[in-house]
Amino acid sequence: MKTAVVILNWNGLSFLKQFLPTLIEFTADATIVVVDNQSSDESLSFLRDNHPEVEVILNESNGGFAKGYNDGLNQLKGRFEYYVLINSDIEVTQNWLVPLIEKLNTNPAIAGVQPKVLAFHKKTHFEHAGGSGGFIDKNFYPFCRGRIFDEVEEDLGQYDNDKEVFWTTGACMAVRSDVYHQLNGLDEDFFAHMEEIDFCWRAKKMNHSFYVVPASKVYHVGGGTLNYESPRKTYLNFRNSLYTIHKNYDGWLFGKVFYRLILDGVAAGKYLVGFDFKHIFAIVKAHNTYFRNIPTLRKKRKNIQQESTQFNKAGLYKASLLWAYFFKRITKFEGLNKRFFS
Repeated sequence: MKTAVVILNWNGLSFLKQFLPTLIEFTADATIVVVDNQSSDESLSFLRDNHPEVEVILNESNGGFAKGYNDGLNQLKGRFEYYVLINSDIEVTQNWLVPLIEKLNTNPAIAGVQPKVLAFHKKTHFEHAGGSGGFIDKNFYPFCRGRIFDEVEEDLGQYDNDKEVFWTTGACMAVRSDVYHQLNGLDEDFFAHMEEIDFCWRAKKMNHSFYVVPASKVYHVGGGTLNYESPRKTYLNFRNSLYTIHKNYDGWLFGKVFYRLILDGVAAGKYLVGFDFKHIFAIVKAHNTYFRNIPTLRKKRKNIQQESTQFNKAGLYKASLLWAYFFKRITKFEGLNKRFFS
């Protein structure tokens, strides 16, 4: 078997009970691996007693999503051609894996692919974290086919074609193992959130490509570890967005970061109007952490620039998503001007 389907688990017993049997049933010709991040619930005993066919890797510590996957996949190095990183709160469908692997087999330049991701609790609609493929705008705000900011579209088959994208979701991403290890995996300083965008950006600067393959379909619960309204999630998203820009943006960094900080301030103002002070403090904390870590980010940026070959810009929206959304009232991906896409 050349594919490992790898679940990172931390106290996810309820999700394992709910979704692992379907994953096993619908996943042929692949090894299923659970990488456990020092769970304190009964996840390990459940796997041992009920699913001995599942390979289990026990990490020495809980270093978050990024380090958890890196630690686990380093133990699988050399055994598999492809890894499929999949959240424990994903429900797969019949034949979900085949289209993903077939797409990777068509072209060695394709580093990773994702399925169409729909919402588990509203299966007629796309899910926030992935939709039908990920993109970023000129200010590096991420969005998806099927989701712009908090506006999630109904799936009517409008995004059912394979398409090259800027990033693929970490909720369910099939990636070449050699590319994963060549890039030293996910950036562990991110802990969780947006690490897949950083990973894809780094890979694209080495002329790799990423695709969404909607013939593969999964359903994502979302917010299984951190609720979407959590201030901790706000902190990680704002901090990691700055990390990603600092590491990967090739232009005038000071100008881009300064402008982004202003936009973050506008976002904080929105929270202020709603007297949502926890999220304001989360944004301030994210900025403070970013500034403290600039020396480390500078070194990473230098290494990335030295290793970069040719930047594959496919999936970059060379206009402002904020302008399109707030001023032109565009809430659907298909409404964006196609001439601004790389």
